[in-house]
Amino acid sequence: MRVMGLDPGLRALGWGVIDVSGSKLSHVANGVCKTGNGDLGGRLVSLFDQLTEIWARFLPDTAAVEQTFVNKDGAGTLKLGQARGIAMLVPARAGIVVGEYAPNAVKKAVVGVGHADKRQVEHMVRMQLPGIEIAGPDAADALAVAICHAHLAATAARIARAVG
Repeated sequence: MRVMGLDPGLRALGWGVIDVSGSKLSHVANGVCKTGNGDLGGRLVSLFDQLTEIWARFLPDTAAVEQTFVNKDGAGTLKLGQARGIAMLVPARAGIVVGEYAPNAVKKAVVGVGHADKRQVEHMVRMQLPGIEIAGPDAADALAVAICHAHLAATAARIARAVG
């Protein structure tokens, strides 16, 4: 199974692709879609175009996105939500149901604690995907989302088999 994890952001949208075979994870690619300082619509189009190209290159079987947390800056949260919409739209157009995970759930799945800092997350991503070169903190977060989704999807499949 090929999993794409997405860490939405308007200036920098992190993405990471891993392959999953049983409990074995392997790195495929990671990077960051970046936008400039132009108008919001143009930046969203840029994110969409970049992510669509990446999707077509790696053809994941499933995808997951980090949920938006609400902060004190309402306008910033709304813009982040729009970038998150793009992150969900690209896989949805390919017919993929997108998994959504709270930041603390991702950290707990990857690090073991829900309040881990970015350095701890990146360290554990490197431990689970040895030899990886990470394109930056946003890409590390996206890979963590992919790892979280891989672990939780596998657990859900085992439960479904046991119940069914």
